[in-house]
Amino acid sequence: QLQLVESGGGLVQPGGSLRLSCAASGFRLDYYVIGWFRQAPGKEREGVSCVSASGGSTNYADSVKGRFTISRDNAKNTVYLQMNSLKPEDTAFYYCAAGPRRLWSVCYLTAGYEYWGQGIQVTVSS
Repeated sequence: QLQLVESGGGLVQPGGSLRLSCAASGFRLDYYVIGWFRQAPGKEREGVSCVSASGGSTNYADSVKGRFTISRDNAKNTVYLQMNSLKPEDTAFYYCAAGPRRLWSVCYLTAGYEYWGQGIQVTVSS
C-alpha cells in the first residue's frame, strides 16, 4: 500500500518548536518533490515548504522563512519539517504530499501532487 504518514504534531506554546516527520511506505520518496501544506479552520490549504527530489533545493512561504526548515533523509524514506519560533497563527492541520519532479517550479501549489498524508494537528497556544 502506497501511503504517507505524518507524525510529530501536538500542542506547543508560542516560541516553542516541533519537528514533523513524513514517512513513506510502498514507494521511494527520493523520486519525488515533497511539499508540506497546512490548513487552518475556515481557510484554504496553503503551501508551507517544499524540497526537490535531490534535496538540493528548498522553498518556503514568506510566513515561515527563517523559522521552518525542510529536510529529507532518503535512506529513511522520510522528510522532516523543523518548526521553530512557533506562533499562534501557525496553528493548523499539516499535510505532506509527494509529487513528480516536474512540480518543482510550482511546488507551493496543491495541484499535481500524487500522494497525500492524512494530516496532523499542530496547535500553538499558551
